[in-house]
Amino acid sequence: MSESRQGLILIHTGPGKGKTTAALGVGMRAVGVGMRVLMLQFLKGSWHYGELDAVQAFDGNFVLKPMGRGFVKVGGAETDPEDVRMVQEAWAEGRAAILSGEWDVVILDEINYAISYGMLDPAEVVQVLLKRPEMVHVILTGRNAHPSLVEIADTVTEMREVKHAYQKGILAQRGIEY
Repeated sequence: MSESRQGLILIHTGPGKGKTTAALGVGMRAVGVGMRVLMLQFLKGSWHYGELDAVQAFDGNFVLKPMGRGFVKVGGAETDPEDVRMVQEAWAEGRAAILSGEWDVVILDEINYAISYGMLDPAEVVQVLLKRPEMVHVILTGRNAHPSLVEIADTVTEMREVKHAYQKGILAQRGIEY
């Protein structure tokens, strides 16, 4: 089989763990073959995650930017306008990064949550993904991927929880879950 190159749209969704971790793994693989990766985290922001330090070793070829405040309250009047503003800001940066062609891989971490919470219009995201430069790969993570995104995606992986340490009362472990 001859090698062909074309940008793909990948979605990591579902109720199980590992969506962001899988996207980070693809990003690391891409950097390993000389590609540039930008990861925008739509909701994360208040904690210090191990991956923030890890990507420093990639000399600017893997940039990770938390764009949110952390946990978001949603539903009716509960959704904080500041969280909506931050999501819109993250999307503006993501849209510009995708269309610029400056990055080989753009990871939109937790964007599916922002869409399912009504903070971002899925039609706008679809429109940008369809207009992206031919060689740009985009990965979207988070539960409940919107059907219009699933429809245009090249690969969709659904993570399913079989068992989780939290069910035994074991809290999130540093280096494993954050």
